[in-house]
Amino acid sequence: MRSVLFLGTSSGAGKTTLDALYCRHLVRKGLKVAPFKASNLSLNSYVTEDGKEIGMGQAFQAWACGIEPTGDMNPVLMKPSGNGRMQIVLRGEPFMDTERGSYFPRDEIMEKACESFDRLAHDNDVVVCEGSGSPVELNLMDTDMANIGMMRARGIQSVLIGDIERGGVFAAVYGTWLLLPEDLRPLLKGFVINRFRGDASILESGIRKVEELTGMKCLGIVPYALLKFPEEDSLSDSKGSLGDGDIHDEFVKNLDELLDSAEEAGLDFEAIDRLLSA
Repeated sequence: MRSVLFLGTSSGAGKTTLDALYCRHLVRKGLKVAPFKASNLSLNSYVTEDGKEIGMGQAFQAWACGIEPTGDMNPVLMKPSGNGRMQIVLRGEPFMDTERGSYFPRDEIMEKACESFDRLAHDNDVVVCEGSGSPVELNLMDTDMANIGMMRARGIQSVLIGDIERGGVFAAVYGTWLLLPEDLRPLLKGFVINRFRGDASILESGIRKVEELTGMKCLGIVPYALLKFPEEDSLSDSKGSLGDGDIHDEFVKNLDELLDSAEEAGLDFEAIDRLLSA
């Protein structure tokens, strides 16, 4: 099983885009790649060719892989409908409606999500996974599926993404590592600083300190870019514009531009590659 999981210090940290960037990197190397997000809380969905409803982010990541999206790529889609109510879409089809305080069959749903992951892992060289929100929301950790849930269920090596544009990135990275259950910390192999503007050398002392405290390695710094990508939630920060061609192709062109910039800035994709064989 070859897979990696991108976690974020918060919603909107850049997981969806960094996941797509890494998918694109692997495809450029000639690998067969598929994206995966066990559970997604979003109203911005996409309907696949065979009528399955999944999160928009996984559709974007599938295009980055050069393939069509499928229901297995986002087996659990949770769609809020207001006043604590939510529709659960399982493997692309309506499964149940729930509300605050009502029974939620987490274990049954998690089992289905893992089955989807296993199918993708069987059919592809690599599965690139995305977490949801933060992995250390203390009130949600017992029911988490996309973050701690997949780390426990499949032992997936993970990379943490922090958004420096919002400030406090070192505190966010260290705090996430500190709050993660101790038995899972060894799976958290490195961190990436996203959306940086300016001279990256000013970050060196902070990076070294976080590396000393956590044992994680900084895998690189992704520059801030005004490029348009699909938006998954209200915290998305996808500015810029698209060209006049097919919208899927234009998203991928923007992704290729960001990938080239990230590689030039020193994002260590090869270090992430090594996680796949660890």
